Amino acid sequence: MRVGQNLYSMEHIGGDAYRNLLAEASALRDGHWGRIVTYSRKVFIPLTRLCRDECGYCAFVRRPGSQTAGYISPEEVLDVAVKGKELGCKEALFSLGEKPELRYKEARDALSVLGYSRTVDYLRDMCELVLNKTGLIPHANPGTMTSDEIEMLKPVTGSMGIMLENVSRRLTNKGLPHYACPDKVPVQRLRTLERAGDLNVPFTTGILIGIGETWSERIDSILAINDIHRKYGHIQEVIVQNFRAKPGIPMAGHPEPDLYDMARTIAAARIILDPDISLQSPPNLEDDFGYYIRAGINDWGGISPLTMDYINPERAWPQIESLRSVTETERCELKERLTIYPKFIGDSGRFVSPEIRRHMDEISGQDGLASAQCLS
Repeated sequence: MRVGQNLYSMEHIGGDAYRNLLAEASALRDGHWGRIVTYSRKVFIPLTRLCRDECGYCAFVRRPGSQTAGYISPEEVLDVAVKGKELGCKEALFSLGEKPELRYKEARDALSVLGYSRTVDYLRDMCELVLNKTGLIPHANPGTMTSDEIEMLKPVTGSMGIMLENVSRRLTNKGLPHYACPDKVPVQRLRTLERAGDLNVPFTTGILIGIGETWSERIDSILAINDIHRKYGHIQEVIVQNFRAKPGIPMAGHPEPDLYDMARTIAAARIILDPDISLQSPPNLEDDFGYYIRAGINDWGGISPLTMDYINPERAWPQIESLRSVTETERCELKERLTIYPKFIGDSGRFVSPEIRRHMDEISGQDGLASAQCLS
């Protein structure tokens, strides 16, 4: 019997059963991805840190009146992108709060000064600006989206994403992390995943662990992602991310998941998910991050030589050579990928707009990863 058939019962797994779980996950990874672990060299562009949600674990969001609230200007966007290009970046990840104009007059006023009424319209134009001026491929994380919004963004982005985080409606109850968060109602996030699939958008999603969810709710969340991928085939990567406590957030005193908890969750995800879905965990949120490879990951996600992790600003990115050293210690090879995974580039008529494809051809090698001529 495969370990994966009993994943709901593995909340307190240990000993040989735990080692077998990781061994099965690693074997599945090796069978599809080999001993190659990838990363994307990118810049992070925090278009706005205003948000209408109030997640209990979030340190990214700013409220009106704070120093870093508001929207960064087109000049600031382009400045970051140009500097990233000079440092060898290939991707521009736009991170932003969800629909702040629906809650705050200050957001509406700031957008009006820029000539917009909706954040997503400003995002669309900034993606186009970065693409045309630098060639960096935009990845957009605007939160929940309608089909019209996804369709509007597709021509100027290589990929999009939204963290599912968890499918449990229970987490929206008072006193739990998604209370007072209209965009964290699970059905809304699942609908965004489905709409992206219907429109053939290469998509990133994932789960956030350690925020008060049960083990069964984690498994349910991974299964929900996989079910949508089986229908549409568009999920290019799934992130398993661990909650980190920070001063000043409502969950500042909440316990963090340990390495064992992360490893068993990563392994469960690798066993559940279709093998062609890339599995990643951020290396800056755990000191012994090389252990993630033993649990079944094949990707480190975005690493920036220029910009910090705005979601976890206290956790610096590892240097690329440090990442390479850790990866090689685990008997794997580190390679740089692009915003879009090779499978989706190869089927670009379905997944990638002609303009994005033109830029991708300039920076991709025959294997669909970053061209050796573009590496720095």
